[in-house]
Amino acid sequence: MNIQIFGKSKCFDTKKAERYFKERGIKYQLIDIIQKGMSKGELNSVKQAVGGYENLIDPNCKDKQLLGLVKYLREEDKGEKIIENPKLIKTPVVRNGNKATVGYEADVWKSWE
Repeated sequence: MNIQIFGKSKCFDTKKAERYFKERGIKYQLIDIIQKGMSKGELNSVKQAVGGYENLIDPNCKDKQLLGLVKYLREEDKGEKIIENPKLIKTPVVRNGNKATVGYEADVWKSWE
């Protein structure tokens, strides 16, 4: 398994995801999504794995104007706007190869073991 956790330092679910993998002795790479962001390829891979941008965007994002803007952008423009503003992404985003989850999904991660 090659686990990557994209998260925010103050996100409770990101900390729970870290603890989940740490308790099971599974090595993972933690990436601060606000500082490092996601590459276009990573974003597209996660988007395909979770079923579209709608499942990737955090509806509880504090920047409601940005959230509203992204909602009405064309599909091909949403990716660019999300890469520019990683705070829009619901965390944690956990990747295992071409599989990915958004949010705390321990049941799915268990199936990866």
